[in-house]
Parts: sequence; structure tokens; C-alpha cells
Amino acid sequence: MTQTGSLMGFVHRQRRGAELFLLVLALAVGIGAYAAVGLGMEGTIPADIVGYGGWLVLLIVAAHVTVRIVAPYADPVLLPLVAALNGLGLAVIHRMDITYEAMDKPNHDFAQQQLTWMTLGVVLFIGVLVLLRDHRFLQRFTYTAGLTGIVLLLLPFLPFIGKEVYGARIWINVAGFSFQPGEVAKVALVIAFAGYLVLHRDALALAGRRVLFIDLPRGRDLGPILAMFGVSMMILVLQRDLGSSLLFFGLFLVMLYVATERPGWLVVGGLMFSLGALLAWALVPHVGRRFDIWLNPQDYYDSVGGSYQPTEALFGMGWGGLIGRGFGNGMPERITFAESDFIVAAIGEELGLTAVMAIILCYGLIVERALRIALIARDGFGKLLAVGLGSVVALQVFVVIGGVTSLIPLTGLTTPFLSYGGSSLIANWVIVALLLRVSDQARRPVPRLEPEPGGPDEEHTQVVKLR
Repeated sequence: MTQTGSLMGFVHRQRRGAELFLLVLALAVGIGAYAAVGLGMEGTIPADIVGYGGWLVLLIVAAHVTVRIVAPYADPVLLPLVAALNGLGLAVIHRMDITYEAMDKPNHDFAQQQLTWMTLGVVLFIGVLVLLRDHRFLQRFTYTAGLTGIVLLLLPFLPFIGKEVYGARIWINVAGFSFQPGEVAKVALVIAFAGYLVLHRDALALAGRRVLFIDLPRGRDLGPILAMFGVSMMILVLQRDLGSSLLFFGLFLVMLYVATERPGWLVVGGLMFSLGALLAWALVPHVGRRFDIWLNPQDYYDSVGGSYQPTEALFGMGWGGLIGRGFGNGMPERITFAESDFIVAAIGEELGLTAVMAIILCYGLIVERALRIALIARDGFGKLLAVGLGSVVALQVFVVIGGVTSLIPLTGLTTPFLSYGGSSLIANWVIVALLLRVSDQARRPVPRLEPEPGGPDEEHTQVVKLR
């Protein structure tokens, strides 16, 4: 018993030591990239690097200390990965600010605003870990979370506060601040889907008709997927946003498959979404134009709202090659929204394919850690919650980077932790906090019940231990 406890303590200390080392590397990436931007753009290290670096270190250390105190058994890799991505994103946004300032472009102080949003995100990250001591508490709010998610998705349709940006109506404007409610809705819907599927997965797992070696679901069980299909088509047709539609429907489909282990749901869901996307392409002009630009980008290069942005992104990444041009030697300012939607293209141009592959690897590790957390979670709700949160990151990265590289039609989502955008950054920090909470609960050793001197007899004690 003593040897086992000592071994577990040794492993725990080694894990935390590795996490501290990874955090140092992550901070080196963020601060080093910020210094490299100054050297490449202005020939000198930025004068504010001490204040900037100190604030970045303070935020990450505060997050790390909180994890050590309130979630000591949480996954040691997630926080360093997020810190590295966030720090690199800040540096690239700062690089774009310098160029925008030289071009006399208004409202170019994006890096300072992003650092402010990161601060708020870390504060919420700490708040979630401190206040939410057991993720199973969220299961009580299954239907409340679902209703909240639907309401958030509907907010952009309201007059006065909803606004349309470049053909997509996914933003609201309150008191002069723009906010994308879909970013918060994805967290609420993950909680709702996890709670619902835990209760109903046995019924949804029942097989119906067998077609080509695949057991399709029963017709009476199609209600949930039809409802979610309707929501996703509403987003696609009314908000004219293919990316968000794919994100929410894909999220539900993945969680439904994991809960039931029935491939038939993937077949039915995939066919439904493909048919809906084809109908939207034929009937919704904005969606059809996105598909046409994707298939024939050169035909729309000089048109208003055409393919100038994605085509310039491909040119820039091609010019960057394997190792990039270096900070200050590229022209990512030719790409509209290089600090937000197309930040991966800016990175590819100046840091090369190598950096893009490293970024994709970091996202892959985040998803892998989320799935690992799901595997070791001790309750069904925690398993589905971890799968859902990991799927949100995976689907969003696929949709964004796939659009930037012309693998799929372009959408307006942001790259998690890298892109400029307050609502996205805050929501993603909350996602990481929830993953760490589930991880801590799953990794925490189960307390052993030992007999007390003068307590119950040995036979009763053995029964308690077996239970």
C-alpha cells in the first residue's frame, strides 16, 4: 500500500514536471515569435516586449497554478498546447498591426485587443475550474443548455442587434461590441447533446433495417437527428453560413455515433447533410456563389465579393514554400482579414508549410487528448462531453483550414486560439477548462476504504472493498 502510494506520487510529480517544461516551451514560442516579428519588421526587438512577455507569463502561470490547486490530476499537455497556439497567434496579429499602421489603416490595434480578450478568457478558464468542481453537475442543465444554444443561434435574426457581415448573418451588435453567439452556443449544445444522449442512447442504439451490411436506425428514432438537421439547414439557409451549419450538425452526428456505436447514423446523417447542401447550393444564391467560387476561383478573381481573398491566400502560401519568407519578407496584407479568418495563410506565407504542419499537429494533439480523456472517464456524461468538446475543435479546424487551402468551400469561422476574435477565444478557453475538469475527475485515484480499529468485522470490510 505504501509502495503503491509512493509510486503514484512519483508518477504524479513527473507528470507535473513535464507540464512545467512544456509551458516554458510554449511561452518561448509566443514571446520568441513576438521578438522575431520586431526584428523582421523593424530591425529591433519590440520596446514593449518586457511588459508584453510579463503579462503573457502572468496569465499562463495563473492558469497553471489554478490547475495545480483545483485540478491536480488534470491532463498535463492541454494547457501548454493552448498557450503555444495563443502566443503564436498574438505575434502574427501584431505583425499585421505593424503593416496596417504603415498603410494608415484605421482600427489596426488588433493585438492589444486580442491580448485583452485572452485575459478575459483566462479569467473565465480559472472561474470554470474553481466553481465547477464536478462536471456531472452540468448534466442537470441538459435541456436548459439546449434551449440556451438555440436562442443564441437565433439572436442574429433579431432586428437592431443582428447584423450581416459579408453575406452571413452570424453576428450581433450590443452597446458597440460585436459578438458571435454561435461560439457560446457550441459549448451549450455540447452539454445538451451529452446529457440527452446519455439518457436515450439505449433506444437510439436499436437497429432497424439492414442495408449493405449496415444496420440503419429505426424510423421512430429519427426525431433527434431530424431536429438537428432542421437547425443546421436553418443556419445554412437563413444565416447563409455553411461552416457553422457543418459544425453543429457534424458535432451532433459524431456524438450520436459515439453514444450508440451505430455506423448507420453516420450514413443517414451524411446523406441528409449532403442533400441539404446541394439544395442550398441550387436555391440560395449566396451559398451557390460560395460553391462556384470554390470550383472556379479564377473566374471570380476581379468580381465584387469574389475569389480575390482565397486566391491570394493560395498565392501567398505557395510563395512561402516549405520554410517561409520570414517575418516582414512576405506580403500577407494582400489577403483580406489575414489577422482573423486567413491567419493560417499568413503563417504559411512567412513561416512556411513547416509551421502550418506544426500548428495542425498541435490541434491534432488537443483532439487526441480530448479523446483520451473520454476513454478514461468514469461516467457516460463525461465521456460524451469530452468527445463533443474535442469534436468542436476538430471540426472547426477542418472547416477553417480546409476553406483557406480550398479543400472545401470557404466559410467565416475562426481558427481556434490563433485568429483574432474575442467570442471565439473566450469560448475556446472555456472548452479547455471543461476538458481539464473531466480529465481531473477521470485521473483522480479512487479512495480505498480501510477498516478502522475496533470497527466492523473483516467480512463486512471485504464486502465494502469489493463494492
